[in-house]
Amino acid sequence: MTRFFWVRHGPTHAKAMIGWTDLSADLADTAAISRLRGHLPRSALTISSDLIRATATADVLCPGRRLPHDPGLREIHFGAWEQRTFAEVEAENPALIRAFWDQPGQVRAPGGEGWDNLTQRVWAATDRLAAAHPGEDIIVVAHFGAILAALQRALNIPAIEVFAHKIDNLSVTELRLTGQGWHAGLINHRP
Repeated sequence: MTRFFWVRHGPTHAKAMIGWTDLSADLADTAAISRLRGHLPRSALTISSDLIRATATADVLCPGRRLPHDPGLREIHFGAWEQRTFAEVEAENPALIRAFWDQPGQVRAPGGEGWDNLTQRVWAATDRLAAAHPGEDIIVVAHFGAILAALQRALNIPAIEVFAHKIDNLSVTELRLTGQGWHAGLINHRP
């Protein structure tokens, strides 16, 4: 069994759509970081998205057995919607942004990704990790969308249903890969 501990990076405090924009994480909540560090397996390998909010969070949580950062674990790319609020985009193109959230799949932001693109990218990165490190514990420091994509596969549910799950900053979602496939354990756990 390979266990994945998906950790959402520290908060950015952004009030807009932030996908591939490289914002720093606020890692001042040392008590929350300490509790999370205590919950994670000490001998686990650690990998993160290559965006600074994920790499910095991984650095404070797991300075030990690090794997190279993986851009396949990035957040969804919002394209022209990056750093814009939902209200701003809705004022310009209400049908497109509603379809993006209400019918996740192939609908994409202009110049960005759709949900199907994100899941394919995240699932491929996860499959590479599982193949390279079978039977290991792996801490993955990533983003809201990437964690939901991994959770969607483990729960075997449609995207619209996985959107109902909350994934807080500095939370952990535990997924296992066994001979019988993917399984979910704790979701959005805040130690």
